[in-house]
Amino acid sequence: MKLRVMTANLWNGGAEPAAIADLLESLRPDVLAVQELSGDQAEAISTVLPHGILEPRDDHHGMGIALARAARIRRIRLPGRDARVACLSPKDWAGLDSPLEVVNAHIWAPHVAPFWRTAAHRRAQLQGLLDYLTRAPTGSRLVCGDLNATPAWPLYRRMAAHLDDLALTHARRLGEAPSRTWGPWPGSPRLFRIDHAFGRELDPLDVRVLPIRGSDHSALVVDLDG
Repeated sequence: MKLRVMTANLWNGGAEPAAIADLLESLRPDVLAVQELSGDQAEAISTVLPHGILEPRDDHHGMGIALARAARIRRIRLPGRDARVACLSPKDWAGLDSPLEVVNAHIWAPHVAPFWRTAAHRRAQLQGLLDYLTRAPTGSRLVCGDLNATPAWPLYRRMAAHLDDLALTHARRLGEAPSRTWGPWPGSPRLFRIDHAFGRELDPLDVRVLPIRGSDHSALVVDLDG
């Protein structure tokens, strides 16, 4: 199996639609998981990746999974903001030996007021994801997105106890550190690694962090070998 997956937070419409389309045309990902998706951005994405489901909004809750080929999309019901799941089947995806699930998650940012509600949402979102991973059948699975947690945070460590951090796995092979993905404004130096790709039974062939013009997040691109 060879598969390219990209995840990106588009800064609630801030990332330039034309820049998104150009990046997708260049990279040609098979799967794109997006957070903070706006209407204009969704239109640009659909011109390159025509399958999947995009659900734009203007309140930081827009999300979607865009695909190069058809797949079933469903939700994991979570407090505050649901996760989305693309179920890739070998009959539709040449090269897949077995089904693969790609989960797009966007955990609430810790600085959003009121803080008591935000903390409760973060705990509940994480627990919902872990419950899903525990009860879901074994097999290949990728959980990606803006998790709003650096490797120093308990939320990250709990995810890493269940799945492999693919960026870390790849960086260690190269004797390097994983690249950071977030800075306080577009074009600023990236200060923290809060966008992640966690995998089960997946081998990262390559992991890249690429800028998206107009967004405070960089895109995380993972090439997979099953």
